[in-house]
Amino acid sequence: MSKVEEIVDALEDKISRVLLKLEKVNQDNLKLQQELNKSQQEFKSRQQIIVSWEEKYEALKIANSMLGSDENKRETKLKINTLIREIDHCIAQLSE
Repeated sequence: MSKVEEIVDALEDKISRVLLKLEKVNQDNLKLQQELNKSQQEFKSRQQIIVSWEEKYEALKIANSMLGSDENKRETKLKINTLIREIDHCIAQLSE
């Protein structure tokens, strides 16, 4: 019986070590999940900042072309035409 008891003790020891490792892995996993969430939030925030700067840049390009810059005149004309069409569409919907 002592051989069986030794095997059982060794098995219990191995199981307890595996459980400790499992707990550590779960803690590490939770920590990594929190870091991932934080990184994703930072990424979204930076994406919003980029979009904001891109909108400001487009507005500046349009303003420059209205001030006489030849670089972006075509884009500005297209933008103005689009705005006029949208306004005409709104007027048509209001008059119905």
